[in-house]
Amino acid sequence: MRKAEILCVWLLLVLTSLASASKEKEDKSLTLHIGIVNYRNQVVEVLPGMILSAAKGKAVDFARMAKEMKDVPFIFIGENHDSLPMHEVQLKTIEALYAQDKRISIGLEMFPVTYQPQLDKWTAGSLTKDEFIREGKWYINWNLNFGYYEKIFDFARENKIPMWALNAPKDLITTIRMKGWDALSEDEKKIVPRPDLTNQEHRQLIRTILESAELPHQMKGADLDMVFEGLYRAQVAWDEVMAANAVRAYQKDGRHLIVLAGSGHLLYDLGINLRVHEKTRLASKTVVCVPVPKGKAGLKVTRSLGDYVWGLPEEDRPAFPSVGLIFKKFEGLDNLAIDGKPIEGAAKGGDFEKGDIVLAVDGKRFDDINEARTYLAQFKWGDEVKFRLLRNAQVKEVALRFEASKDK
Repeated sequence: MRKAEILCVWLLLVLTSLASASKEKEDKSLTLHIGIVNYRNQVVEVLPGMILSAAKGKAVDFARMAKEMKDVPFIFIGENHDSLPMHEVQLKTIEALYAQDKRISIGLEMFPVTYQPQLDKWTAGSLTKDEFIREGKWYINWNLNFGYYEKIFDFARENKIPMWALNAPKDLITTIRMKGWDALSEDEKKIVPRPDLTNQEHRQLIRTILESAELPHQMKGADLDMVFEGLYRAQVAWDEVMAANAVRAYQKDGRHLIVLAGSGHLLYDLGINLRVHEKTRLASKTVVCVPVPKGKAGLKVTRSLGDYVWGLPEEDRPAFPSVGLIFKKFEGLDNLAIDGKPIEGAAKGGDFEKGDIVLAVDGKRFDDINEARTYLAQFKWGDEVKFRLLRNAQVKEVALRFEASKDK
């Protein structure tokens, strides 16, 4: 994977999260005058622990929010993928909706539709957690610590709640980003609907998210202009395919569908939620969580950001450390290789180079990317892992320490 490709992947992850701006820089994506016309010009302040109702223009309690969702066909709950408090909001909402009406199901951004059989096995109780992570290739399909989602998956299995894979295989999104939708085969086009790239408010939102982020210097200025169109095609393709699969899931069993996806796919009702409405004309509600920075009493957001905007205290650090290494398999080579200089996570700034051959991790040899990532996911802040690498025909011993300062 080339350096530019790694940076593009990083930027695509930024698109699915909120509040990616630096602490010194305002995240303008939260206060855009777009979305529902009646609310778009009203900026309000959200406090930690507060749930802002867009319809009422004021705070409501959790019980009221859950009651207002009771008969709604589609519920969308956004997340920053590495925010455990946001996943706790998702779980609390799922539990409340299940208590009101047991006919619910859960739609997941985390899995492409090709892994629906593994989700079915999970909810049926026929796979252990370790078996599910391996058979479902969790750390290939998602590569965020399963601990963020574990309680949600456990609740679904304990209560036999169907879980639906909503996403497309990654290679199809990559093709769309690099070459456009027309480059897909006819069979692939059946999986991913043609992305509608004409919504100017949505384009404004995605561009603003990118410009609010702490971008690597390689992606600033004219270089960002060069990659934006491809990134935008990918973002819209994700929204289109997840909306189409959400509608199919709802039509299969008629259960209220609770969709868990990155907030960037849901803001201002311009992402998955908009496309579901265009396909069904059915009602939906969207919950967006926003972290309120430390030292600030509240966070200003546009009232049209979501049906409910839930303020959460900013975390000191994510619950689980990010490794930051991208592994690759080469034909004819059993060992894994490191694909690109790390630009994030604990490995950032460490002695890792593109092309390093991983001989061992803590004395263990890995020939499978999912297995290596599963092993690394067990470590906590302050832990250290020892890599044995082969670089330029020389063996190197490299220590990787999970330090918070590197991951922020």
